Amino acid sequence: MKNELRLDPLTGRWVVVAYERSARPSAFLARDTDVQKESLKICPFCPGHEEDTPPALETYSEQGHWLLRVVPNKYPAFAGDEPMVAITKGPIFTTAPASGIHEVIVLSPDHALGWSDLSHDQVKLIMKGIRDRIEAHSDSSVIRYSQAIVNSGREAGASLEHPHGQLLATSFVPREITDELAGFSRFLGGCVLCSTLEGELGIADRIILEDSQTATISPFWASQPYEMLIVPKMHNEHLHKASATELDSIAVSIKLAIGSLKSHLGDIAYNLVFHSSPYREQGRFHWHVHIMPKLTTRAGFELGTGVMINVVPPEKAASDLRPYLIRP
Repeated sequence: MKNELRLDPLTGRWVVVAYERSARPSAFLARDTDVQKESLKICPFCPGHEEDTPPALETYSEQGHWLLRVVPNKYPAFAGDEPMVAITKGPIFTTAPASGIHEVIVLSPDHALGWSDLSHDQVKLIMKGIRDRIEAHSDSSVIRYSQAIVNSGREAGASLEHPHGQLLATSFVPREITDELAGFSRFLGGCVLCSTLEGELGIADRIILEDSQTATISPFWASQPYEMLIVPKMHNEHLHKASATELDSIAVSIKLAIGSLKSHLGDIAYNLVFHSSPYREQGRFHWHVHIMPKLTTRAGFELGTGVMINVVPPEKAASDLRPYLIRP
């Protein structure tokens, strides 16, 4: 069966029913296992096992050795180029094709090194790879939105231990992004993130790291402990249109931010999410990066109401993390 979108009539959110992804070797990890350490003896992302993945879409190499690979996901949530046409099967049941692109970006040949452990040159190359693929997605007439993510650790949803990210491109704009677009529209004082940076830099209580291009903050509205927001100082809707200097700054800021988390809290799981504007959206958005550590569990109240409870004030989180920043 093909993957499909199904509309939740209570929330207006699309749900992906991904038949193919249940065939992954670790689709349902046991709670007491590490990320596929026991179940996977040979890592498909390590050098020498390139035949275990589909042929690479992009390979960045040096002196005959690859440094970064982008490959199609073997178990895609989104695939195909059917147009986004909703089909109504009665008054309640609405479906659409789960068209789009699902790719994997292997962050490094080294099986043991995550983003915070890699060299500055390597993390800058990762950002170049992300930019290049999102730009490539923009050529599709079907794709409306692309997002890059990194899930690090089992609790964050990683199914393989080797550090990697995913690039997902969809024929619709996800609800989280439309909600953010609405937030930009509601704010009457210009750009909400430009104003956030101006206010935060003036106060400095929640600033974790700043350079000439980028600021990393523990946002005033953080919904979970040690959540971080990384924002380019230059207003730009689209990640794939950012300058190389700006992307380099983001890459290093992510490295330092995650490094400070690890130094303060240990090797915790986290999600790294890149929010860029939908391709045909102009003027309202300001692209940015969310770092969301997995330190607490969304319990009944949070799931039932959508209201999060953050037990670490953002001001304390910023104060806790700043001493652990290891600059070059």
